[in-house]
Amino acid sequence: MTTSQTNLSRTVEVIEIPSGTVSALAEGTPVRIMQSRGDSYTVWTDYGQMYRIDGKDADALGLQTSESADSEKDTRAFSDQMVWDVLKTVYDPEIPVNIVDLGLIYSCKISPLDADTRKVDIQMSMTAPGCGMGNVLKADVEGKISRLPSVKEVNVEVVFDPPWDMSRMSEAARLQLGF
Repeated sequence: MTTSQTNLSRTVEVIEIPSGTVSALAEGTPVRIMQSRGDSYTVWTDYGQMYRIDGKDADALGLQTSESADSEKDTRAFSDQMVWDVLKTVYDPEIPVNIVDLGLIYSCKISPLDADTRKVDIQMSMTAPGCGMGNVLKADVEGKISRLPSVKEVNVEVVFDPPWDMSRMSEAARLQLGF
């Protein structure tokens, strides 16, 4: 995505990158949209700070709000591939690559709770142990997976053993990032 400059049309709640601190940016604040991935936007302000703006607030950036309403439950027939497809819609706000291709998903176990429902257990990591965005990415994963059909329980654990390194990235991610 090419960066574009805009002024916020209203005050929005934001998450500071990389600290993960929640705050607000006031109406009229000039921002540059650095990336639009999944259901969020990464913006840069004139005072040198990056923030994540949720997709539901796209209108404040002069963009159309996503019609994939996060609150809606998916009604398609469940498949293991659906879980992986959904995980590929979660992006690190600093890196324009999804968390699967970045190699942040260490394990994904899907188990039946009964004949009609499932439990999904995910172990994931961050690119750096001190990353303040860990809880944000974890919540993104939990929220998106929980909307899949017949998923009754989602457990996401952020782990740092083994430590993440660039060798975990897919070939496509390495090419995209120029490695």
